[in-house]
Amino acid sequence: MAASRWLFARAFCLVLMMGSAMSSKELLTKMTGGFTKVVDACKTELSVGDHIMQDMYNFWREEYQLVNRDLGCMIMCMTAKLDLIGDDQKMHHGKAEEFAKSHGADDALAKQLVGLIHGCETQHQAVEDHCSRALEIAKCFRTKIHELKWAPSMEVIMEEIMTAA
Repeated sequence: MAASRWLFARAFCLVLMMGSAMSSKELLTKMTGGFTKVVDACKTELSVGDHIMQDMYNFWREEYQLVNRDLGCMIMCMTAKLDLIGDDQKMHHGKAEEFAKSHGADDALAKQLVGLIHGCETQHQAVEDHCSRALEIAKCFRTKIHELKWAPSMEVIMEEIMTAA
């Protein structure tokens, strides 16, 4: 499985846009809430411990160190369940864009998000272990989202998680 599965698996998972499109921060929050459904399935499937759930909870906290390879495996499982990879085991750009649009992104924002992930994939393509590669792509993506000031706040994420439960 390709590490790119992470693509939109953690709030893409992302340019404040003109017109009626929601802000990128609102989009990330909405997308993050949507992942809670696949988290439970992957948690059971992979038999991951509470430490991985702690990583998931703290994902958007910039100061939190993401170092556990198993988080990469969790991310890969989630994106597979969201059908965001192609037959070549790499991010399927069209499906990823559609996923973003189904959560409120307009065409330009969806393409921008896919471009961010693609850049991270390219940067870490030499990492051979799929779970480790997914973790590196996730860290790269999180950094880019924080640089753009698009990361959702912990308070908003908790509210989304609690209402999805």
